[in-house]
Amino acid sequence: MPDATSTSPSSSVSAAPPVVLFDGTCGMCSRLVFWILRHEADAALRFAPLQGATAAAARARHPNIPTTLESFVLVSDGRAYLRSQAAFRLARHLRAPWRWASALRVLPAFLFDPLYRLVAAVRYRIFGHADACALATPAQRARFLP
Repeated sequence: MPDATSTSPSSSVSAAPPVVLFDGTCGMCSRLVFWILRHEADAALRFAPLQGATAAAARARHPNIPTTLESFVLVSDGRAYLRSQAAFRLARHLRAPWRWASALRVLPAFLFDPLYRLVAAVRYRIFGHADACALATPAQRARFLP
C-alpha cells in the first residue's frame, strides 16, 4: 500500500505555484503584472514572460499555450488557462472586490474572449512597448521566473 505522504506526479504538479505568463515587451502587460502584485491577497503567483524559458517549458507540457504573444496565460493546478479564463481564475488570488470576478470563470470563454482579443490587438498602439523593466522590490523580483 502506498505511503499517504508520498506524492504522485499529478499532486506534485498541482503543488506548483500558479504562474502567470505575459508578453514581456508589452507596456500594458507589464503594468498589469504590477497591478496584480499590488492587489494580490496571497502572494502565491509567479510571473514569467512568454518569451522566456519558463514559458517554453510550460508549452512543452501544455500544447494549448500559443507561441504568439497575444495571450495571457495562467498555468495552475496542472492546466493552462488562456485569455479571459486565465484572468477570471487569477482573480481568486486578488483582494476584494477584484476577487469577485473569479465567479465569471463558470461562463463560457466565447462570451469574453472577443473583447479580450480586441484589446490584445490594439495594446501596443495604446500602451506601447515596455522599454525597461519596472522597479520591483526584492520580494517581488523573487517571484519573477526566466
